[in-house]
Amino acid sequence: MSETVAANLRRVREQMAAVAERSGRDPDRTTLVVVTKGVMPNRVREAVAAGATVLGENRVQEAVSKIKAIEGTIRWHLIGHLQGNKVKQAVGVFDLIQSVDSLDLAREINQRAERAGIRQRVLIQVNVGREPRKHGAAPEGLEALYRDAAGLRHLSLEGLMAIPPFSHYPEESRPYFRWLADRSEALRRSGLPVRELSMGMSNDFEVAIEEGASLIRVGTAIFGPREK
Repeated sequence: MSETVAANLRRVREQMAAVAERSGRDPDRTTLVVVTKGVMPNRVREAVAAGATVLGENRVQEAVSKIKAIEGTIRWHLIGHLQGNKVKQAVGVFDLIQSVDSLDLAREINQRAERAGIRQRVLIQVNVGREPRKHGAAPEGLEALYRDAAGLRHLSLEGLMAIPPFSHYPEESRPYFRWLADRSEALRRSGLPVRELSMGMSNDFEVAIEEGASLIRVGTAIFGPREK
């Protein structure tokens, strides 16, 4: 096993525990999603051997090949944009699809899940920074989309996901995380199911935990820069 991957994974977990303790949060409430985009299967196996149990992929095809190559009791999350023509491949393969950003996509997943005889777990992705080149639902349309998606019988709608505008300064992500946490609480108060809050990556996951993240998505801090 590469000492670097194992040591980096251990360091991230230690950081997670430390920030939870200082912010008065239950350390068991935040799940680490180890992002394997662009990482070769042999290095992913090292992370699994070091204790990674939830892996996140951005692309369906890359994930499918790794799922076949990597053994273990692993839960796979889709954290990248899901195109409509890839829904059939994704439903039932991923434990959680974090990137639903439209009612059309939610309906397509629902139809495929019905055919498969399952309920597919999903999150709604919000474009919190209103960035034109990023995917995600518009903030002003979030409540209507969430309510409509929650009514689809073969979806298990579980919460929100967001990727704030990138910054080298973690504190600049805090307003976006706080906004998302506030929206999740508002949805919950209105009677909608909200259990998960996916926010925070390698550069800002500590701030995300402070603001209530239940899922963080970390790749670079574990594997280093992505392999080309």
